[in-house]
Amino acid sequence: MTVGDRLLELARSDERAVLFTVLDGPDAGAHMLVLLERGETVGDAPAALAELAPEIARNGIVEHAGAKAFAEVYGPPPRLVVVGAVDTAEALCAAARLLGWRTICVDARAVFATPERIPSADELVVAWPDEALARVAPDGNTAVVVLAHDDKFDLPALRVALRTDAFYVAAIGSRRTQARRRERLLEEGLTESELERVYGPAGLDVGADSPAETAVSILAEALAVRAGRNGTPLQTAAGRIHVEAP
Repeated sequence: MTVGDRLLELARSDERAVLFTVLDGPDAGAHMLVLLERGETVGDAPAALAELAPEIARNGIVEHAGAKAFAEVYGPPPRLVVVGAVDTAEALCAAARLLGWRTICVDARAVFATPERIPSADELVVAWPDEALARVAPDGNTAVVVLAHDDKFDLPALRVALRTDAFYVAAIGSRRTQARRRERLLEEGLTESELERVYGPAGLDVGADSPAETAVSILAEALAVRAGRNGTPLQTAAGRIHVEAP
C-alpha cells in the first residue's frame, strides 16, 4: 500500500501518524508515513526518521543525520477536559472550539452539566471526576482544567489527572487554596514530582477578570505548555516566533 493510500485511510479515522517529507540531500522528495499505534511505516524515506515520530507533537521541520525533513502530524485534535460546569467552563469550551479542539465538560451535578449551561461542550459527562476521567482517559494530547473550586470535586480530579499523560493539568483558586490542596493530595499519596505538574493558579498573568478573560488566560497557558514555550511577550521572547517540531 502506498503513502497516499494510507493517508486516505487516516482521513476516515482518528489514528495518529506522522508524515515525513525529506527536504534536502540525496533523498529529497522521499516520504515516510509512520503509523504510531501500529508501529508501521510506509514510504521510501530513510527508515531512521521513524525514531523521531513518537516525540513530534506538531507540524515543523526536523533534522536527522544532517538532513532536513518536514513533519506533518495526523490524528485527532487536542482535547480539553473541564471539571466543573461553571461559567468559566462554557467560556473555556467556546474558546477551545475556536482552535478546533474537542471539548468535554465533567460534573457530577446533572442540574449543572446541561447543554443549556455549557452549549460549547462537545461532550457532557455526568459523573464524579475520578470516574469521568477514567472513562475519558486523558492522553498526551489532552489538557485538564479543574474549575469546581470544591475539594470533593477538585481533589479526585487532580489525583487522577496527575497520573495520566495529560500535557496540561491546571486548577483555579488562590495561592492559599493551591497550598491547601497540595497538602491534601500529599496526604492522599501523591508525590512531590506529581504535584509539580499542577499549573495553579491556572492561567497567564494578563489581568483576567471575567469568565471570558479567564478562559483566554488559561487556554493561552495551555497552548504555551503544549508548544514548550514560556508564554512571554513575543516582543521580548528569544528564538523563532513559530514553533518547529517536535
